[in-house]
Formats: sequence, C-alpha cells, structure tokens
Amino acid sequence: MSDRAFARSDSEAPWRPSPGDLADSRLARFVRDALPGEARHGGDDRDGLEALQARAVGDPAWFWDSAADDLGLAWQRRPTSTLDLSGGIARARWWGGGAFNHAVAAVEPWAAARPDEVALDWEGEDGAVRRSTWAELDRDVRLAARRLAGLGIGEGSRVGILLPMLPETAIAVLALGRLRAIFTPIFSGYAAPAIAARLSAFGATHLITADGFYRRGTVVPLKTVADEALALAPTVTTVVVVRRIGADRADVTMTAGRDVDWDGAMVPDPAAPTAAADRSDGDRAADRVPDTDPEAPYMVIYTSGTTGRPKGTVHVHGGFPIKAAQDLAHTFDLRAGDALCWFTDLGWMMGPWAISGALLLGARLVMYEGAPDWPDPGRLWSLVARHRITHFGVSPTLIRALRVHGDGPVHDHDLGSLRVLGSTGEPWNPDPWRWAFDVVGGGRLPIVNYSGGTEIGGGIVGCSLLRPIRPTSFNGPCPGLAADIVDAAGRPVRGTVGELAIRSPWPGMTRGFWSESDDERYLETYWRRVPGLWIHGDWATTDADGYWYIHGRSDDTLKVAGKRVGPAEVEACAVAHPAVAAAAAIGVPDELKGEAIVVLCVPRPGVTWDESVAAEVAGLVVHDLGKPVRPKAVVAVPDLPRTRSGKVMRRIARAAWLDLDPGDTSALENPAVIEAIGRLGGGR
Repeated sequence: MSDRAFARSDSEAPWRPSPGDLADSRLARFVRDALPGEARHGGDDRDGLEALQARAVGDPAWFWDSAADDLGLAWQRRPTSTLDLSGGIARARWWGGGAFNHAVAAVEPWAAARPDEVALDWEGEDGAVRRSTWAELDRDVRLAARRLAGLGIGEGSRVGILLPMLPETAIAVLALGRLRAIFTPIFSGYAAPAIAARLSAFGATHLITADGFYRRGTVVPLKTVADEALALAPTVTTVVVVRRIGADRADVTMTAGRDVDWDGAMVPDPAAPTAAADRSDGDRAADRVPDTDPEAPYMVIYTSGTTGRPKGTVHVHGGFPIKAAQDLAHTFDLRAGDALCWFTDLGWMMGPWAISGALLLGARLVMYEGAPDWPDPGRLWSLVARHRITHFGVSPTLIRALRVHGDGPVHDHDLGSLRVLGSTGEPWNPDPWRWAFDVVGGGRLPIVNYSGGTEIGGGIVGCSLLRPIRPTSFNGPCPGLAADIVDAAGRPVRGTVGELAIRSPWPGMTRGFWSESDDERYLETYWRRVPGLWIHGDWATTDADGYWYIHGRSDDTLKVAGKRVGPAEVEACAVAHPAVAAAAAIGVPDELKGEAIVVLCVPRPGVTWDESVAAEVAGLVVHDLGKPVRPKAVVAVPDLPRTRSGKVMRRIARAAWLDLDPGDTSALENPAVIEAIGRLGGGR
C-alpha cells in the first residue's frame, strides 16, 4: 500500500524522529545506500522508505540481497542467487549456491574483531551476574559443541531445550547450530504433559534442561518436571543437566546411564561396560563447521493453533536468524555495541529471536532469569540501569502489571541508557501505552510496537524510526515485508477491518510443519484461504494517515499474557474430567493479562455441577499446561454452539458470553444456546 498520506507534522503523535534519527539511523543509511537519490524523491529518507517498500514488494530478491549486504552477514560461501520460486511462493527457497551457519556468523566474526568486548550479560533473580566477552563466548560455544558431539549429537540430531534464560541457554543454541543439529525450544513454565507432547512430536533424542531456577524467591524444580515429562516421551535417551541451583541438592535425581552434567561428567551406569569416550573425534568435528546449506533446518518451534495439536514450525539457518537481525537493524535500529534485553523465555519466539538477532549484529545480549517484580517492582528498571541496556523489550501485559505500583519504582533508577522501548505479544490499551511512553521513556523514547509471529520469524508490522508514532499504533510494515489488509477475496481494504496478509515471500517464513503428514495442514493454514497470499490470522485496520492497528486474532487462538495457547489443548484438559462431556475455551478481555481463558463445559448427564467440580477442571488445565494459563472461569453450560456438521463455533460462544453481536448464526443447529450462554456471561 502507499504511505504517501502519512502525516509529517502529526499533532496526535507524541514521538517524532529527530534530525539525527532521519540522518543517522541504520534504516536511513540503508535507504540511501540501496536507492539512488532520484528514487528517493529528491533524497528525503521518508519518501525513500516508501520507494524502498514499493520495490521490495515487487522485487523481494533485490531487497533481501541488499539487506544481507547492509547487515554484513558472515557467509561461509556467498550465494550465487537470492530467491528460488520454482516450487511456488509457499515453497520459496533462499540463498542458492551459498553457505551460511547462523551460529558461526553470530560469534566468530565478532570474536576476531572485538575479542575483549562484552557479548553476553546475564543476571539471575538471586542477584548472580555473569559476563562473557566475545572471545569467551566463542570459547564456551566451541567447548559445549565438543561435549555435545561426544554425546552423539551431530547433523540432523533432534534436541529439546527446556531452560530458563541462562548463559547456557544461548550457548546451547549456538553449540547445536555449529553441530548442524536441530533444536526445539520449550517454555520453562510448561507442565510435564505439554513438555512431553512437544518432545514426542519432534522425536527428540536428547534434552538439555536445568536442575532448577529461581522464581519469586523460590526454586522451580525444573529437573523434576522434566523427569515427569520424560516418562511420557520415550524417544529421549540422553538428558544434559545444567547445574543452576547446585550439584548437591538431594531433590535433584540424576538417572544413571541417561543423565549427564552440562560439564560433561556422565553418571555411571552400573549395568553398562566402562569405556572412555573418544573425545578427540568429537573435538575435531565440533571445531570444523562444514559449509551449511542456508535451507538446512536449525529450529522447530511449536505454536498453538485453534484446532488439533500444536504446530511445529520449521526454521532454517538462512531464514529466522537473518529476519531477526534485519528487523532489529532496520526496525529497532540496533547497532554493534548496543545492548538488547527482551523480557522473554526461550520457548517464546522472542527468545531465539533475541539470541540470533542481537549477536549477528554484534550487539550485547542481556538475559534475565527471574520474575519482573521480585524482590520489588523496580527489579526490571534496576536491571536496565545496572547493565546499561539500550533496547528493552516488554509486553503490554507486563507494563499493565508494573504500572499498578506507580511511578516511583521507575524514577528510582537511571534509565538514561535506553534508546528504544520494544513491545510485542498483543494489542496495547491506550493508558498503559501512555504510561510506558511518559514514565518509563520520559517522553523521549520511541515505543516500537511490533507484531508478527513464530511462523514469520519476526515482524509483519512495526514502527519505523523515520516516521512519527501514535499511541498503540504501528506506523507501517516492517521494511521488506509486503504486508496488506484484505477482505475474504484477497482484495485490499482501507478504513475497515480486514485480514492481515503478506503478498511476497521473505527469508524468515517457516518452511512448513515438522511432520511430513502436516504438509497439507501448513498449506491450508496459511496459503489456501486466499491462493497466493499468506493470511496470518489477525484482524487489522489502517487509518487515513497511514497508521496500522491490530485488533486481535481472526481465528480462535488464545493469547494469555502475550503467549499463544490453542483452545483445543485447554479443551482436552477439561474433557479429561469425568464430569465434562464437551468443552469450549474462549478468550475474554482481562485488565492484567490482556486476554484470559473462560472454559465453557457441558456436564455429563446426571452430574451435579458445583464450585468443586469447576476447581478440579481448572486444576487439570494447570497440571497439563502450566500455571500461566489457569482459566479465569470454568462454568457449566447446557450446550455449545454447533454447526450441523458438529463443529463448535467458539467465535459465537465468545460473542454470547461477552454480549457482543454473534454475526451470522445461520449455520447453527442449536441457536437457542446463544441466549443461555449470554445469561451466564452477562457481558463480562
């Protein structure tokens, strides 16, 4: 779409680019380098951005070739071609003839050029701090790769990583990349069944976890949870345990013959013959990183959909990491020597995104292990001050939670190092956005609102630092993304709500779902609703001044505190209770979390429903999926809105509960249930 209508002197935009932003940001320099002056409409970088976007939509190969040069990517072998569409847009392939290993490119060039500068900063909830220079990070990654190779991990091996944000978390990701293994990151707050489901679906043979970690001053027994999961995931034969809490804890059980300390000490198996591992071959293999096909998978990250099991999105060396670095460079203006901290977990895409993106750009990565308000609500602001963070990423839910403590915890700390506040995960409310801008940012920092997804490898829309920013808005597509808003037929719509879509391929897109049997599911999910367009599943609008707004999911996926949860997973927990015949999980507005879960349950005949049954159903959800997704309410309903084919219409159930217009109900077999659910919900 054209952004020529974008307001240059926007009285409703509290942040506007300074002359320095317009002259010296990474994006401004990229525009000048990529386009000749006449293509920039006389040299204005804001008009130049429009021209850049227009050319990127029409010629994605040109854009991404130019972007890769601007990022200074450390190719093992330069590509001879950029984009191959011979298999169609859904099967786009990148960097033909080239070789690229994300782990090598993220560390080795910086270790050679700036060995003594700090690359990785970590702080634990208990106050522990660890720092690694580029040279030390390079050493630690190589050492970890040697040890993991000695455990039989190599090209194509499948490894689960169930870790909080520790230095070893980043090191493990990079070491597995050097070995050309494939990892799946797992949210450290999941309960055992959810962990087991992902390990089994992935076919993992190895798991890297920790003995425990700190959360609100207490120890989370992660190894115990992992052991419970492993009883349900028989493909895992080797477990590597990071000693975060302490090697002598009696409550941490190490299974002989299966469990290995991160430092390489195998627990002896009395039934196994003793033999010294030949470490020399592993050492040599780990230190020689063969040329890596940019299309080689390096990560499978699971994301929940509206129906069925979680989807394992496949990402490749030359995809997700490059998209992460490009977004950080051209949307967030992250530069070598800056310091990025995103409050996240490895199991959320922003964890791998921050690791790859920051390190590929030579920025310092700051990681934090614990709760955001422990031991006091100023913890994150003190983290910013201590580590001189320049780019700090949060979610609207986190800001809503910290805002209730007032301005004092923010003002108690020097946040002068900050240049950019980042935000993702869910739509903003105006008041929390304004508090973040005025109080946290002191009225001087841009809030880079950023929305995309696990399947995207980063953002679809964001906030360019070459344009003004209005509260809760995005001021355009992320550079290089051919974003659009379309109706059901794929026609562009303006001034009304439509589906967020993408018209051209990009390197960060998932290469499909992990299971070969899911190939049709991948195409049906994204590419077949409107042939030739990626339909993302978000409602969006633009206004007359060129600002974009996201209005939530157009499918039924739940987003609790910015994390996606498939309703089918919640419903499976509910119907496991002997009192429940059927269930529907819906998302409702929540002041703190943005969205909370309500579970509508149809009791089995003869069941007496009471508060104790509801509590038991909620407990099953927590047991299988973890505390973060505890339902806000579990209620009995006479039936669920169903089509004649038996499909449950969650959209209509949600509208009835919230007393909203349910839209077209002509396909319902039992329309009277709408009124019954509405009486129970009462619009809450």
